[in-house]
Amino acid sequence: MRTYLVVIDDSPEAGIALRFAARRAVKTGGGVEILSLVPTPEFMAFGGVQATIEEEAMLHAEGLVAAAAGTLIEESGLRPSITVRQGDGPKIIREMMAEQPDIAALVLGAAATGAPGPLVTHFAGADAGTLPVPVMIIPGSLTREDIDRLS
Repeated sequence: MRTYLVVIDDSPEAGIALRFAARRAVKTGGGVEILSLVPTPEFMAFGGVQATIEEEAMLHAEGLVAAAAGTLIEESGLRPSITVRQGDGPKIIREMMAEQPDIAALVLGAAATGAPGPLVTHFAGADAGTLPVPVMIIPGSLTREDIDRLS
C-alpha cells in the first residue's frame, strides 16, 4: 500500500502537510504514517532531571501524534500508523524509509514566511537526489480550500 510519511510538530505547516497527505492517501487508496521527532537533548542534566526532561519531551510528542491522528480519522476516516522516535530527524526519516518499503513519499510543510524549516532545508538540499522516494513540500501559506483543490 502507498504510504505518505508526514512529520508532525507544533508548527501550523505540519497540519497543512498532514491534510494534504491524508487527501492524497484517500484518493490513491493509500495510508498515512505520522512521525513525531523528539530531539536529542543538547545538554545533559543530572540523572533524575534528565529523565524528567526526556519523559516530558516524549509525552509532548505522543500528544502531538495522538491529536494529529484524531484529526485525520475525523476528517478522512483514515487510521494512520504512528511513530515517535528520539534522535536526529533526517537520520530517523531515512531509517524509516529503509525499514518500510511501502513509504511512497515524504510530505513536509514549509513555513509560510521566513526559512522553510530544518527538515525541508535538509531534504531539499544537496542530497535530495539520493532519496528513495519523492519529497512533497507543501507551502504553509495554503488554506484548507487550497489544499482540497490541489490534492
